[in-house]
Amino acid sequence: MPEADVEFFWDPICPFAWITSRWVSDVAQQRGYSVDWRLICLSILNEDKDYEDFPEGYQDLHHKGRRMLRVAHAVREKHGSQAVGALYTAYGATIWNPDGDIRSTMGEVASDEHLAAALDRAGASPELATLAEDESLDDALRESTLEALSRTGRDVGTPIITFHHGRGSTSFFGPVVSEVPASEDSVRLWDAVVTLAEWPSFAELKRSRRDDLVFPKV
Repeated sequence: MPEADVEFFWDPICPFAWITSRWVSDVAQQRGYSVDWRLICLSILNEDKDYEDFPEGYQDLHHKGRRMLRVAHAVREKHGSQAVGALYTAYGATIWNPDGDIRSTMGEVASDEHLAAALDRAGASPELATLAEDESLDDALRESTLEALSRTGRDVGTPIITFHHGRGSTSFFGPVVSEVPASEDSVRLWDAVVTLAEWPSFAELKRSRRDDLVFPKV
């Protein structure tokens, strides 16, 4: 498969990755970029940390993400990268879409029923939902997670994005956005982020204040 213009590493349980993915999808459509939807597992990324230092419920949420990612890896193996993108959209539409019926009851997320419904919505094989507890798939998730971290360093979260272009490859964590930019602003933000990420000595630009999350309709 030819190298995609953009590699987007995501964990479905991260709301910021979901919002950023909808922005990247808009940019890709406007610029004609191809996107390879890669996997990064927050459960694996944080396995050496004490979950007592996290807000209550994070360990369970990260396990749900791992279940969904095992299924996503199986979809990639069976149906290819584009099918993974469709599955990510199906996950996001049923978890984070403001009109969805699961977001208010996170206990249903990553259940067998949810996984089968998301697979069906994505046009993938619903029987792949049975692989959610297949720990043998974790080696592939770990390999993909470590590959993403090798491009940015370890002290990051999701998403991680790699952009392949004429001057080489540029990788960065984020950007973390609370709302998808208006379509006319999407490319302007993209160009600004890529310009910063290409600067060799640039490491971090951050503010801790965050607006309330605004989930797009999908």
